[in-house]
Amino acid sequence: MRTTIEFFLNGDRVSVPASQGTRTLLSWLREERRLVGTKEGCAEGDCGACTVVVSTERSILPVCSCIFLLGALDGKALVTVEGLKDDPAQRAMVECHGSQCGFCTPGFVMALYAHHRTRSGSLCDALAGNLCRCTGYAPILAAGKKMLAHDAMPSTVPLGTLPGNGVRDTRFSAPRNLAELSAVLRPGATLLGGGTDLGLLVTKQLKELDQVVYLGNVVELRAIRETQSHVEIGSAVTYAAAYDALAGIHADIGELLRRLGGAQVRACGTIAGNIANGSPIGDSMPFLLALGASVVLPEREVLLEDFYTGYRKTVLKPGELIRSIRVPRLPKGARFGAYKISKRFDQDISALCAAFHVDGAKARFAFGGMAPTPARAPRAEAAFSEGVEAACAALAEDFEPLSDHRASAWYRLTVAQNLLRKFAAAIPARAILELEP
Repeated sequence: MRTTIEFFLNGDRVSVPASQGTRTLLSWLREERRLVGTKEGCAEGDCGACTVVVSTERSILPVCSCIFLLGALDGKALVTVEGLKDDPAQRAMVECHGSQCGFCTPGFVMALYAHHRTRSGSLCDALAGNLCRCTGYAPILAAGKKMLAHDAMPSTVPLGTLPGNGVRDTRFSAPRNLAELSAVLRPGATLLGGGTDLGLLVTKQLKELDQVVYLGNVVELRAIRETQSHVEIGSAVTYAAAYDALAGIHADIGELLRRLGGAQVRACGTIAGNIANGSPIGDSMPFLLALGASVVLPEREVLLEDFYTGYRKTVLKPGELIRSIRVPRLPKGARFGAYKISKRFDQDISALCAAFHVDGAKARFAFGGMAPTPARAPRAEAAFSEGVEAACAALAEDFEPLSDHRASAWYRLTVAQNLLRKFAAAIPARAILELEP
C-alpha cells in the first residue's frame, strides 16, 4: 500500500502525503493551491458555495469541499471552477445575468457543470443544495435551461493511470479491498464514509482527526445486490448510488431520499453512515425500520430495530463495522407510506420523519424525532386493526417526544398522529406538490 494520495486536479496529476488526508478539501485548495474561486459559506455542507466536482470511472458528482476530506480524493479526478474553460455552464450564467453579488456564483457554476454532464433528475433538484443570498434564482434557472441546449465537452482524464492499490498511514488510510481494509482497521479507528457528519468535527469543533480509515474505495462495500426478496446496499454506497434501487421498492422512499440534503450531500453521504451515526432524526432509519431491514456485520446480522442501545449508541463492538444493509422488498398487496416534515422543503433536517407499512393484519410504524433513537410504535401497530383513531391514541403511549429548536413535543406528537391519518387515507407524500393550480 502507498503513503501518498494520488488524484487529478483540473487535469493535472497530484500527489499528496497521506498524513494530510484528514484536511478538508476546501482548506487545501485555498491555502495550498491558492485556488480561491471555491468559497467557504457555511462550513457544514448547507449552502453550496464550496461546490466542486469529483469524478470516478462510474460517476460525475458535485460535492461540498468544506466537509469533504482530502484523502477521499484518492483515485479520483477533481474539477474546480478554475478548471473550466469556456464551459456552457459559465457562458449561460453570463448570458442570463445569473451572477449578482458573485459569492455563490462559483458553487452554482460547478453544480450546473455536474448536472450538464449527468442530466440526472431535474434542474431544481440539481441546484437545491446551493443558496443564493441575493435571491437571484430565476436567472440562474434560466442559465441552467440554456446550458442544457449545448453539448457537454468530453472528459479526457486518464483515471486508469492512477495506482490501483490503497493508501496506508498512521493518520489516514484508504484501502481498495477488504484485504487491505483488514490490514489497516484497528479498534479505535475513525471510519469515514461520506463525511457529511464527520466533516463537521473538523469545521465546527476544530478537531484533529487521527487514525481515519476511508471506506469509500473498498470495492466490496460499494456493491448493490438485488434479489426478488430484498435489496442489499453495501456500507460504502452513497445515497445517490442507492437511489434507483431503493426508490424501486416504493416511490415514497425515492421522494424522501430526493429531499435528503442537496445533490452534494447525496453524492457523498452513505446509508450505513446514517445508521451508524445513530441520530434520532436520521431520515433513512424510519423507512428501513418499517420495512424490517437488518444490518449485516462481518460475523452476524442484526435487525435494525435491535441495533440501537440508547442515544447515539449501537451494538457495534470495537473494530466492528457495517458490511451492508439488507432491505426487504414489499410483499404483494402491502401498503406503505413515508413522510418527512421539516421547516424548509429542500435540504433541511427533519423535525419528524415517519414510515408506515401494513401487510394484512400486520403493521409496522416507525418514527424519527420522537424518541432518543429511531423507533417503532408497537402500541399503535397493535391498535391499528381497531381503526386509525385508536392507533393515533396509542401513539401517545408509545412516545414522549422532546421539545427542541426544531419542534415542540406537542407538535411532534400531533404531526405524527396526522401523518398516520394521512397514510390511512392513502394520501401520498407528494400529494400537495401534485395538486393542479
